[in-house]
Amino acid sequence: MSLLAAEDFTSAVFTGAWTPARGGDAEVVSPSSGAVLGRTGIADAEDVREAAVRAAKAQRDWAAASYEQRAAVMRRAGDLLEANEEEITGWLRREGGAAAGMAGFQVHVAASECFEAAALASQPHGEILRTAKPRLSFSRQVPAGVVGVIAPFNVPLILGIRSVAPALALGNAVILKPDPRTAVCGGAVLAEAFRQAGVPEGVFQVLPGGVEAGEALVADPHVRVISFTGSTPAGRKVGEAAARHLKRAHLELGGNSPLVILDDAALDSAAAIGAWGSFLHQGQICMTTGRHLVHESVADAYVERLAAKAEALVVGSTEQDGAALGPIIDAGQRDKIHHLVTSSVQHGAQLRAGGTYQDLYYRPTVLDRVNPETPAYAEEVFGPVAPVVRFSSVDELVELANSTEYGLSLGVVTTNPMRGMEIADRIPSGIVHINDQTVDDEAVAPFGGVGYSGTGSRFGGTRANLEAFTETQWITMQADPARYPF
Repeated sequence: MSLLAAEDFTSAVFTGAWTPARGGDAEVVSPSSGAVLGRTGIADAEDVREAAVRAAKAQRDWAAASYEQRAAVMRRAGDLLEANEEEITGWLRREGGAAAGMAGFQVHVAASECFEAAALASQPHGEILRTAKPRLSFSRQVPAGVVGVIAPFNVPLILGIRSVAPALALGNAVILKPDPRTAVCGGAVLAEAFRQAGVPEGVFQVLPGGVEAGEALVADPHVRVISFTGSTPAGRKVGEAAARHLKRAHLELGGNSPLVILDDAALDSAAAIGAWGSFLHQGQICMTTGRHLVHESVADAYVERLAAKAEALVVGSTEQDGAALGPIIDAGQRDKIHHLVTSSVQHGAQLRAGGTYQDLYYRPTVLDRVNPETPAYAEEVFGPVAPVVRFSSVDELVELANSTEYGLSLGVVTTNPMRGMEIADRIPSGIVHINDQTVDDEAVAPFGGVGYSGTGSRFGGTRANLEAFTETQWITMQADPARYPF
């Protein structure tokens, strides 16, 4: 059974049925070829308002459904994603610029999110509390109501469904606003999967849109929780707006994640780890290795190996097989990357590989002799760039690692894992990988950063998802009515 081949859904928004959007439409463009793949509806504030009213009404019956019913829908959605992997990966490659392996990984994780959400629906959702009075006292987790999810372009399928699936499983209605640049692979795919899986009309709605739709979603009184993934500057605005409306905002933001190469590291494997961490998906991942902190005794050899790997990687269209890296999502992002690279060289960094582009294809780049003031070190590049900084002592390493306000992911490569853990204890980070790079995601694990990287682990795993998408309610009951002196 196909998800999207039967009709052209790319000129509409999914609001319970595929309908035209008030905000007009926009082209769906392949970053690999520039070809127009279709058109997507663009939601405006009125579209969001109407969707929120529908969602609030539909949510009551969805929350009242048994956990078995919701779990069955989640399982069917996961099965549909797996059964339509070829079609979905095709869209991820054409529209999202993902290489074949990255596209397949997104489908695998998306299906896993559905299966884990099915299990989440039946988890215990409360606890018996002690009380000093002759009564039963307990707490329970109840659905928050309507959850607004704002997802970015870079890994659109995963970064949408990791909030959508658990929120639905726990009895919420969900409005997803995908980035218009990936409205099909990050929006229409999920809309159709959940529709075919049996989600009732109005419970899950997909509205591609820009700033207007996002602001309306955050402000709408029917929407009680916002789950936002995107840049730190945009996340600040979302958090501020949510606070004004007294609603929770879960913010998964940018990163400038360090990979530490200690003096005892095996350099061949360390270089492979570093290359994967910085160059996977053109560096367009929040967890991308943004800083390589390398002990000075092994730095020359490490940089030589890392540069050789960068030079050997094939960069090309993700619409055909063979490319390790695909295109940057658009010219604006490409130009930002190139500016950071060229200005870093002007500030004294040594270009050891890459630093060039053709159309939207940016060569994997290695910058050596970088320092904390170098632009490509101080800022999140969000591109295939590996800045290398040398350190001489653990204290200097810790100071370097803590020299930015980000705290998303940390990798440490060493032959002594306990030594790696001791270093990790001194570097605030939401995620730590010993003897691995900084990029990873599993539906069963909590995910999130600290500092400028967000508001903590709010996705993945039973506890984090329960905390994110439910409210805690205190209940007492007793056999006889309470008596008071007046």
